[in-house]
Amino acid sequence: MRLLVIGGTSFVGRTIVGDALGRGHEITTFNRGLTGKDIDGVEALRGDRSTDEGVQLLAGRSFDAVIDPGGQVPAHVLRTAQAMADSAPFYAFVSTTAVYQAWNTASLDESAATWPGVPDQDGDPADLEKLRVHKRGCELAVEQTYGLDAGLVARAGSIVGPHDNLGQLPWWLTRIAEGGRMIAPGDPGRGLQLIDVRDLSAFVLDQVEAQAGGIHNVVPDGPNTTMGRLLGDCVQATGSDADPVWVDEGFLLSQGVLPWAELPLWIPDVPDTAGFWAVSGASAKAAGLRTRPFGDSVRDTWQWLRSGGEVRTAPGVPPLGLAGEKEQQVLAAWDARLSEGS
Repeated sequence: MRLLVIGGTSFVGRTIVGDALGRGHEITTFNRGLTGKDIDGVEALRGDRSTDEGVQLLAGRSFDAVIDPGGQVPAHVLRTAQAMADSAPFYAFVSTTAVYQAWNTASLDESAATWPGVPDQDGDPADLEKLRVHKRGCELAVEQTYGLDAGLVARAGSIVGPHDNLGQLPWWLTRIAEGGRMIAPGDPGRGLQLIDVRDLSAFVLDQVEAQAGGIHNVVPDGPNTTMGRLLGDCVQATGSDADPVWVDEGFLLSQGVLPWAELPLWIPDVPDTAGFWAVSGASAKAAGLRTRPFGDSVRDTWQWLRSGGEVRTAPGVPPLGLAGEKEQQVLAAWDARLSEGS
């Protein structure tokens, strides 16, 4: 197939391009050339889809499908989709499960209420405060232009794997590799639901090859690891002597430790987030999603880091992770609390 990939140089897009080339497809990428290098073997076009003039380079070119793995501004996605509507019969967009409004129910499926979005809304792609609304607007841009028969909306969950530009799993791997006593949040049995970028890529390409549209939550159909197993897999992959100290969630919050931002992938187990790690993946599974053992994702991500891989977050995105000094202060306070209770 002749495929146009928007971006294609970072994490999800890079993985899709590499996978597609391996399948024998002819790939053209369209990007500004700012995020990273294009993979060898693609035709690289330089353009900026934030303006009408920026997409003119695509005029007169035909493709079997467009794959848009990173769009965050609805107006940009709408402009791209409209520019390609007559020259590419299928459009695949990688969205996020963050478009759902509520997380208090397990088995949240594609029919659940989403945040309101506007398909022609403009904005700053670095404004992550509006990500959930903007991503829904991007979905609507695809639906408005292509419909769901010729448009795929792949709502990915939390993504891990080699070439990670989010930094969640890499932070845990790097911290655990340092060794010593370290904070482990809450209940080690707390289930997590994470998708390997390579499994996401394979699913998207399978649907593109079949020209199969629709909306899917691209997540394992149920938690595929736990916080305890995640840290254990990190210890095993790194060969570290790290000693995780499981600290009560309420205590962490009382000490000002920020879920997700300071301890990546930690979402407190409270009623409002009861369904955060229990999104229904039944639709994607029925459509052919295959997921690898989570331990493989941990091992391969560590190998990528060891081979020189570096997390390169988007401009304006604050770094993840708990500062070492703060971690030691919280551990000391936890030790004191345990001593008082003994």
